[in-house]
Amino acid sequence: MKELRAILNAYDAAIAAGKKAALASVVHVDGSSYRRPGARMLVTDDGMLTGAISGGCLEGDALRKAMLVLSQQQSKLVTYDTRDEDDATIGIQLGCAGVIQVLFEPIDASHPHNPMNLLRKAIAERRPSVLVTLFSTSNKRATQPGTCLLVEADGAISGAIPFVDLRERITEDAQTALNDASGTFINYEHEGKPVTAFIEYLEPPVSLVIVGAGNDAIPMMQMADILGWEVRVIDGRNTHARPERFTAACQVLVSKPEQALEQLSIDAHTVFVLMTHNYQYDMAMLKALLPLQPRYIGVLGPKKKLGRMLNEIAAAGITITEGQLQQVYGPTGLEIGAETPEEIALSILSEIKAVLSGKPGGSLRYKKEPIHTTAHRK
Repeated sequence: MKELRAILNAYDAAIAAGKKAALASVVHVDGSSYRRPGARMLVTDDGMLTGAISGGCLEGDALRKAMLVLSQQQSKLVTYDTRDEDDATIGIQLGCAGVIQVLFEPIDASHPHNPMNLLRKAIAERRPSVLVTLFSTSNKRATQPGTCLLVEADGAISGAIPFVDLRERITEDAQTALNDASGTFINYEHEGKPVTAFIEYLEPPVSLVIVGAGNDAIPMMQMADILGWEVRVIDGRNTHARPERFTAACQVLVSKPEQALEQLSIDAHTVFVLMTHNYQYDMAMLKALLPLQPRYIGVLGPKKKLGRMLNEIAAAGITITEGQLQQVYGPTGLEIGAETPEEIALSILSEIKAVLSGKPGGSLRYKKEPIHTTAHRK
């Protein structure tokens, strides 16, 4: 989401300055690639690039392709085959070993449902949505429909499928992807010719609530901000919970545990880390959070501390279910030998990412399957 916001900001600045812009989007990958489908880059007519579609190896050629698209004002699908180690066009021996399909779209600023406006709507609220991009690999000289439809969680639909005979089917498939919280690629046929839909599931950024405003919370806030997460900080001490100490946080609250949650908007993408170093404060917050069952509650400190907290909560007559315990991680973080506040922050944020992604958090060297799974096609 952070990259999308940067792209939208760059687009707004370009339009305000009277510049033209094109959007380059990775729409499909076979094999390995540094960026996956959904990676985007904005190119303005003065050669400014925002975002990325690769690790830097494709951007030079992509700039030239984008300039051509801006000149012709027609979308273009480009295939980059990084499996060829002798390909001097892209760069010798890239080692990615994949085929990357990149769609270049000139942006018509006057069109209410141009790709940038659809993306703007998609990230305007903290709720999931699905974006549909249509392209044809069988006839790259044909008009590429491009980014054309947005389906939001509240049922709102923006844009339209340009092929009348496919509108209902694609819209239904987009709704299914939204319900399943998973993107996919689907092949259709229009007038006897194949058309592929990249049905992209977009979810809100992680909302990290750091309970504790000590010095060790600062590197966690900074790293989470780099990741594009939304950060909020809570503490009962007004000497610590000061906005000037947490400039990247969107909200800094001074509150007692009992009232803190009332001031927060909590959704399925909200996670918590308890690190006030105040036993009673952390326990009170844990007690309030358990019934809500957020996907991650990290408790800083030794396992004995967490065990004591849970025992005291249970002794107060509060039932703690197995489902609630599954969301509690204490000691919080992956085992990476972390010692400093920065290393501990890295450990905790890595565990949160692994949990939210449904991954074990182990070393990739032992993974027998490809790093990225290929989206289902039908």
